[in-house]
Amino acid sequence: MDIVDKRIDEGKAFDWGRTSADYARFRDIYPEIFYKKIVDRGLCVAPQKVLDLGTGTGVLPRNMYRFGAKWTGTDISPEQIEQARRLSKEAGMDIDFQAVSAEKIDFPSESFDVLTACQCFWYFDHEKVMPEFARLLKSGGKLLILYMAWLPFEDKIAGKSEKIVLKYSPKWSGAGETKHPIWVPDVANKYFDLEDHEEYDVKIPFTRESWHGRMKACRGVGASLSGDELAAWEKEHWAMLESETPEQFEIQHYAALKILRKK
Repeated sequence: MDIVDKRIDEGKAFDWGRTSADYARFRDIYPEIFYKKIVDRGLCVAPQKVLDLGTGTGVLPRNMYRFGAKWTGTDISPEQIEQARRLSKEAGMDIDFQAVSAEKIDFPSESFDVLTACQCFWYFDHEKVMPEFARLLKSGGKLLILYMAWLPFEDKIAGKSEKIVLKYSPKWSGAGETKHPIWVPDVANKYFDLEDHEEYDVKIPFTRESWHGRMKACRGVGASLSGDELAAWEKEHWAMLESETPEQFEIQHYAALKILRKK
């Protein structure tokens, strides 16, 4: 399903379903500290009920399942949800995954203790979803927004990879990331109070294959390039990796979280 949003990539269409297989294989990369910082704040643990918005292939609920919360995951892409269901079933996890956009979720009021939004918050229509998120949360419930990104100005390989993406996808607005707090719209202040935020550095290990797959599974590549463009990107990116990197290496990232408490 093509998504067109003028706020993103200058309105160039993208479809996560086109890259779901690579997403499932190569984007489960958050380090253990990413989850520890959530648990240390008392979030996404038993006996809480948690709704993961924009769940993708279910990376967050699958990795946090061990902490005992009851998870539901939603995503606009049926293909992403198909992968999430497959992976959770293979792992013996009881997670309810549903293919529905954040703007159309329809659970009863006060159904959840925590809502999570990982790598997806900026895609939402905030005027529509913020009052709905507040409605879904129990009294004092939390909205946890999560993010992680490579740092192209601090990491040479990340920078070189990003330049190749921009060659084939010049409208891609995911480039040029720097470390900063997660943005939230003004409308959020009507329904939530800021409780906490943190930004911290992490180094993520990759092989040539896994970094190539991670880059392919981004919006500016696998989700939006034509077949011929994707083949050309793959050839050029792989050649860069063979000439510029060892077989195993680390990429400098930063991670961030922001916790909003229901008023």
